[in-house]
Amino acid sequence: MRSRKSTLASADDGDNVWPSFADLTATIALILFVLVLLAYIQNLISGKNLDFLRKQLDDTALSLESSQAEINRAKDQLRLLEQDQAKTMAEIERGAQRLKLSEAMVDEQSRIIAESNRELGQLRAQLRGMALLRVGVLEKVKSAMARELASQRPGDAPLLHVADNGNIVISESLLFEFNSHRVKDEGKAVLDPLAAAFANLLADPQVRASVDVVLVQGHTDERGTTAYNRGLSAKRANAVLDYMFGSFPDLESAYGAYFAASAHSEFRPVDPNANETAYEKNRRIEISVVLRDTQIQAVIDEYLGGVDPRLQPKGARPPAPSVPATDSSENPTESGAAPPLPAPPR
Repeated sequence: MRSRKSTLASADDGDNVWPSFADLTATIALILFVLVLLAYIQNLISGKNLDFLRKQLDDTALSLESSQAEINRAKDQLRLLEQDQAKTMAEIERGAQRLKLSEAMVDEQSRIIAESNRELGQLRAQLRGMALLRVGVLEKVKSAMARELASQRPGDAPLLHVADNGNIVISESLLFEFNSHRVKDEGKAVLDPLAAAFANLLADPQVRASVDVVLVQGHTDERGTTAYNRGLSAKRANAVLDYMFGSFPDLESAYGAYFAASAHSEFRPVDPNANETAYEKNRRIEISVVLRDTQIQAVIDEYLGGVDPRLQPKGARPPAPSVPATDSSENPTESGAAPPLPAPPR
């Protein structure tokens, strides 16, 4: 019984082997298929990843190139900035040098200005002293003339006076007859003390050092011709000067170089109106004391001694006025007469 069961068991085992083998083979085949499928899928996935990675690599390369270009541009800009900085530093250095030079020049100019102010102060003091001397001389002339003339002719004050500018003004009617240039006896009484007064003044060396010229000026009114008025005013001025020299010979011999005569015709009226009162005022003899400028010029020349020669004054001091020459004779139409056609007022 037991042997029969073993034989039946062996027969059943043989029948069961092939299905098991087939199942195993199918299983292996399925596994292989799955593996191949997985490998294929993996290849597909890997191919896509590779393309993505390549694209990323390309993008990265482009980004690197762009970054490199940016870096190069930044390097160029940095190099330009460094060059600009170098130029700026050089300019700053030059500016600092110029500033130092400017400060030195300012210091030098300040020193020069201070020195100039000091010299100008000295010059002003010297000129002020000379101005006071000139004023003193004019005051001395005025006081001496006024005292001398007032003592001789106190009643003729309206016809004889000392003007504000220091000129001695003598009315034409006090010295000359109508339509004449010959000195009247009444006028001689005026000119005699006048000559003596000038002789006394010029005897002072300080006055002589300050006086350039004593100028006897002849003036007329506007009536008559200009040529005749000029001749008449010249004749009257020379007549006054000739009489003073004749009445006081020492005045001409000792101080004649200080005197001159001039003619102003009708061109310097003291009253511009056109009436007899104005005409009488304008017909006059003025004696002015012109003070010399040589002392002032010497001070200015000394001050300008250290200045550029182009800044120094050129030429000499203008000469003293010369005596106009005239040989014209008397004419009924001279100032003092009443011509038929008076000229318009000037």
